[in-house]
Amino acid sequence: MQDGTFSTPGHTGGTDPGGAPGLRSHLIESLGELPWPGACPVRDVLDRIGDKWSVMVITLLGDGPLRFMQLKREIELVSQRMLTRTLRALERDGLLTRTVHPTVPPRVDYELTPLGYSLCATLAELVRWSFAHNDEIAAARGAYDASHAQVEGEASRAA
Repeated sequence: MQDGTFSTPGHTGGTDPGGAPGLRSHLIESLGELPWPGACPVRDVLDRIGDKWSVMVITLLGDGPLRFMQLKREIELVSQRMLTRTLRALERDGLLTRTVHPTVPPRVDYELTPLGYSLCATLAELVRWSFAHNDEIAAARGAYDASHAQVEGEASRAA
């Protein structure tokens, strides 16, 4: 099957400017509906995976198990409380395991589960996309900020 085509005849979904089927149309076609009406469990997982700390934790654990303080040192800006909450949430979702070793002092390792490892390729693509488009995003932000600063300045002078 050619890239960007659907297996069912009569697909009428939209396409992006590059000719690939639209994401919304593809999800509806493959799942039968969008996966986030109301309080859907899929939305909870997407929220978790999309959280900046979760992305960093999964990325770091993609190279193998780490201890809490190793993670904390690598993710400099995260607070201890937020890292703990993130690790617990990822453990609850089945993306990582927490192993307590009976040593003195106790040693705790965090490691991705097979489910967690299955996210690594997807996250790597997201990171690559981010790096590839960083300049475009920075330019768009600069243009947006400049145009909105001008509008806000005019509004404050008028008041």
